[in-house]
Amino acid sequence: MEKPLLLILCTGNSCRSQMAEGFLKELADDLLTSQSAGLNPSAQVHPLAIKVMEEIGIDISHNYCKHLNLFIDKKIDTVITVCDHADQSCPALPAVVKRHHFSFPDPAEAKGTEAEKLQIFRRVRDDISKIMLAYIAGRRDALQYAQS
Repeated sequence: MEKPLLLILCTGNSCRSQMAEGFLKELADDLLTSQSAGLNPSAQVHPLAIKVMEEIGIDISHNYCKHLNLFIDKKIDTVITVCDHADQSCPALPAVVKRHHFSFPDPAEAKGTEAEKLQIFRRVRDDISKIMLAYIAGRRDALQYAQS
């Protein structure tokens, strides 16, 4: 059976959506196929996003920034937007696509020393982790209920 495609969407696809994709691939790869994309993708995944995910044992160093257009013709089950701009600017998707929105500040806009920036990246990472863990638990519960 083909796993449902879950697309995590933000503006640049360099931080928040990449971290969310990392969590979903690590924790729910048996349940769904996770990809991330951006409305206006950056040139690369932010090095500090890679670093803070590496701190918790999740490797996103091979990820790359992708444009939403790569997924337009795919059968998308769920779209999760992780920034307000993507939520407001997301193109119309078929009615069958489930949509969820969680607003996280953009750590790429952090100012200060590298240590100060890392604190912000860690805070955003941890907030994304909590939401993704809750989302995955809900998906697993719904699947288990449907099978019983």
